[in-house]
Amino acid sequence: MSVVSEAEPIDPGHEHAGHHHGLDKGALGFLDAIVMAVAGSAPAYSIAATTALLVGTVGLAGPAALLWCGIPMFGIALAYHQLNKMGASAGAAYAWVGRVLHPYLGWLTGWCLVVSALIFMVAGSFPAGQVTLSLFSASAASQAGWVALVGSVWFLVMAYFVARGVRITANAQWIMSSIEILLLVIFVVLGFIHAGSHSHVSFSLSWLGFSHFSGFTGSGASFVAGALIAAFYYWGWDVSSNLGEETEDSEKNSGAGGLIGVGICFVLFELFTVVINMDIPAKTINNSGNVLQNLGYVVGGGLGGKLMIIAVALSTIATLETTLIQVTRSLWSMAREKTLPAKFGELHPEWRTPAFATAVVALISLALFVVSSFANSVDSVLTNAINAIGLQIAIYYSLAGLAAVVAFRKVAFKSLSNLVLMFLFPLLGGIFMLFVFVESLTSGSLNGADIGIGMGAILIGIIPLGYYAMKGSPYLREKPTLGNVPPAEEFVGAERIA
Repeated sequence: MSVVSEAEPIDPGHEHAGHHHGLDKGALGFLDAIVMAVAGSAPAYSIAATTALLVGTVGLAGPAALLWCGIPMFGIALAYHQLNKMGASAGAAYAWVGRVLHPYLGWLTGWCLVVSALIFMVAGSFPAGQVTLSLFSASAASQAGWVALVGSVWFLVMAYFVARGVRITANAQWIMSSIEILLLVIFVVLGFIHAGSHSHVSFSLSWLGFSHFSGFTGSGASFVAGALIAAFYYWGWDVSSNLGEETEDSEKNSGAGGLIGVGICFVLFELFTVVINMDIPAKTINNSGNVLQNLGYVVGGGLGGKLMIIAVALSTIATLETTLIQVTRSLWSMAREKTLPAKFGELHPEWRTPAFATAVVALISLALFVVSSFANSVDSVLTNAINAIGLQIAIYYSLAGLAAVVAFRKVAFKSLSNLVLMFLFPLLGGIFMLFVFVESLTSGSLNGADIGIGMGAILIGIIPLGYYAMKGSPYLREKPTLGNVPPAEEFVGAERIA
């Protein structure tokens, strides 16, 4: 299949491809794509919700885990940047992997995103309720009923914004993410200043190396266990690609927005992990439900703690919104390809959003959230969710990276920059994510619940995949292209990154 133009999305045969019946084309710009990517990775939420798990797994090697996972993640972001040039698609990697490698692998890619997003609704709604309540009452923040109620309210509010339109959603993200990033920058600076005279542990370059890992596999502080958690930190930036059909000059802006978003989050994650190592004892981190709140108190007293709670609350609410956008666009794309029920492919006539898909995802997510609120330990629910999501995103990121390598392998050897940015980095990212997935399953670093949730949700997808394959979905019958890209003179390649 040849590469299609912007006016002809990569998803063929879609009856709603016209401007007046499709998504809100051109509603977002380049800066919007960056903001959505940053909000998708949710730096404050990721640091607050995941640092205790990361430190408990790898100790002082947290910065190393984020560094050595961040480099391959940049390769995956480069892969998305290149794949966007094949034509914008709300399905993003679902569409590209299916066209380049195999439609069944493309469907697996889309399904992994869908189930990881549904699981995340639980992992995100708990903190949304907890941090909001903690602004007013510490005792209420520890009560499952109140947490479930407030988390559900926030979730429904975000679902309403998502249903109302992408421009309204982006405006909300600008407000929430701007305040969040401003607070994070202020407090990471204060954290370094505090560490200059009151550090718990002095900074060491060894935190960025491999000396604090017990090995690459096995139990304890293994590199793979840390990398799987680190992947969860970064996950979500690719929402900018799922919004490609609603972004101006999407072949350039969607992928570039994701790249810049990964870069911004990489810097914040590294700086905060180093500061937290220096300013907060490991025992305190492991017993903390919100490590950023602790950091805020350490460097700014009671006001600092409250401001960090606000940053985490905004980040959590923002990432719930971007995750909803990402999963509903994926469902919409899969439905128009006739690999999911056609109802998911319907758009609201006025808002031009997948309102039905949004409603269904909201109801399922709320049901999962309420059921999970009765678990004996919220911390165990979050740990299981983070590790399960790590497995799922390792699959679909690895497939996207390898798809880019296959799709552009001929163009990649036209110049040194193409070779590095279009072949080597995406290949590194794809192989690394595949390695993390396989080793996580075989090394014993995950428990049965982590694997059961992560892989069980994926295996459920065999049912709809088999059903739509038997129904003769055109997408599932299409032969893979294995890289039928335009000639080099028609394809600028890596130079378009600038």
